[in-house]
Amino acid sequence: MNARDIEPPRAEPAFETCDKPGGSASARRRWWTLLAVSAAQLLVVLDGTIVNISLPSAQSALGMSDASRQWAITAYALAFGGLLLIGGRVSDALGHRRTFLIGLVGFAASSALGGAAVNPEMLFGARALQGVFAAALAPAGLSLLSTTFTEPRERGRAFGVFASVGAAGSALGLVAGGLLTEYASWRWCLFINVPLALIAVLGTTLVPSDRPTRGDGRLDVAGALLSATGFSAVVYAFNQAEPLGWGSLKVLTMLASGVLLLTAFAAVEVHAPRPLLPMRLLMHRLRAGALIAITLMFVAMFGFYLFMSYYTQTILGYSPVQAGLALIINALAALVGSTLVAGKLHGRVAPAMLILPGLISAAAGMLILTRLTPQSTHVLPVHLTPALVLTGLGLGCIMPPTASLATADMHQHEIGAASAAYNASQQLGAALGTALLNTIAASATASYLASARYATPSAASVHGYTTALTVAFGILLAAACITAPLTMPRTARQNRTQENQHRPGTRRPQ
Repeated sequence: MNARDIEPPRAEPAFETCDKPGGSASARRRWWTLLAVSAAQLLVVLDGTIVNISLPSAQSALGMSDASRQWAITAYALAFGGLLLIGGRVSDALGHRRTFLIGLVGFAASSALGGAAVNPEMLFGARALQGVFAAALAPAGLSLLSTTFTEPRERGRAFGVFASVGAAGSALGLVAGGLLTEYASWRWCLFINVPLALIAVLGTTLVPSDRPTRGDGRLDVAGALLSATGFSAVVYAFNQAEPLGWGSLKVLTMLASGVLLLTAFAAVEVHAPRPLLPMRLLMHRLRAGALIAITLMFVAMFGFYLFMSYYTQTILGYSPVQAGLALIINALAALVGSTLVAGKLHGRVAPAMLILPGLISAAAGMLILTRLTPQSTHVLPVHLTPALVLTGLGLGCIMPPTASLATADMHQHEIGAASAAYNASQQLGAALGTALLNTIAASATASYLASARYATPSAASVHGYTTALTVAFGILLAAACITAPLTMPRTARQNRTQENQHRPGTRRPQ
C-alpha cells in the first residue's frame, strides 16, 4: 500500500506570505499559529467545565435559585452549540485570522463581564456571550490550523498538540476551578480567561493573513435560523433530561422540535445556492467516519468524567481539588496519545489504525471500572489509574486524525463549515453523554435501592455508576464497528476482496 493511499487529502493553503515555503521565518510563523490556536482551544474547552466547580459559590454570592442556577452552564452550551455552523460560515466570509481575533477579544470581554457580575442575569448574559464568541473562535482556529499545516508530518505534529490541549482541557478545568474557587474566588474562574485570551491575541499578530472567501456575500438565512434553533433545541433537551427525566413532556417536545428543525435544515441545505453546511461534506466517507467517531467518543467520555467526579468525591471522599488532580492522569495519557502516538504516526498509517485502537483502548478503560464494587480495595492503583490511562490514550489517539480528516480535502470557502461541523459533533456528543449516562445511572441507582435487601446508598450509587459505564463501553464498541468500514482505506478493502476472489473455492460475485 502506498503512503498516498492512506494520507488524508490536503487542504488548500490559504496564506500568502513573502517567505519561501521552507524558510525559517515561514516555519516560525506556522508554529506561532499552533500556539495561538492551542491557547484558544484551551479557553473554549476549559470553560465547559471550570464553571461547574465554582457554581455553588457563585449561586451563594449572587443569590441564584436552585431552579435557575443551571443557566450558568446552559446559556454557554446553547449559544455555542446553536451558533457553531454560523460561526464557520462567518469565518469563511471574513477570513479565518480576522474571525479568530474577533472571537478572542469578544471571549475575553464577555469573561470579564461574567467575572464582574452583580446579579444572576448579568452572569447568564455573559455566559451566553462567551458561547457566541466561542462559536466563531472554535471553527476559525481549526480552519487556521488546517490551512497552515499541509505537509503530512508537520500536520500530524500540529494536530497532535491541538488535540492534546482539547483532550486535557476538561480535566484541567476541573482542577483549575477547584483551586481558584478554594484559594481565590469563583470570579477568577472567569477572569482567568482574560490573560489567556490576550496571550493568544499577541501570538496571532505573528500569524500570516489569509484571504476571505470571494462570493456574493449572502448568508443562507433559512439555514442559519434552522440550524441555530434546531441545535439549540436538541442541546437544551439534553440539558433538561438530567433534572426532568427523558419522559418529561418538555424534554420530548424540545427533542422532537430539534430533530424536525434539523431535518428541515438538511432539506434546505441540499437546494441552497450558498449553503451554510454543504451536505456533500457529510457524504464524504472518511469525514463521516471521523464525525461519527468523535461524537460517540464524546458521548462516552463526558459521562466518564461526570462519574469520576461523583465517585471520587461521594464514595472515596476526595475533595474537589483531589478529584480534579486524579483526572490529571487522564490528561497526561491523552497528551502522550495525541503527540507521541497519533502525532508521529500521522501520514504513515491509515487513520483507521489510530481511530479504532483509540476506541478500543477507551472501551477497555470503561470495562475496568464496571468491575468496581463498594467493597473494592486499592481503588486508585487497581481500577482508577488503569482506566484513566487507557481512556486518555484512546482519546489522544482519536482526536488528531478525526480533526485532520474533518478538514481535509476542502476548498478554501468550505473549511470553516467543516471545522464547525467537527466542533458541533463534539458539543452534541458531550451534551448527550452527560444527560443520557447520568439518567441511566440515576435509574439504576433507584432500581437497586428498591429491589435489593439492605441496600446502602453507597452500594446503590456504585451500581448506578457501573451500569452507566457498561453502556458507555457498549457505545465505544459500537463506534468501532460503525467507523471501521468508513475510515479503512478503500484500497486495502479492495485488495482483500481481490485476494478472496482468487482463492481456491471462492466464487466471484456475479
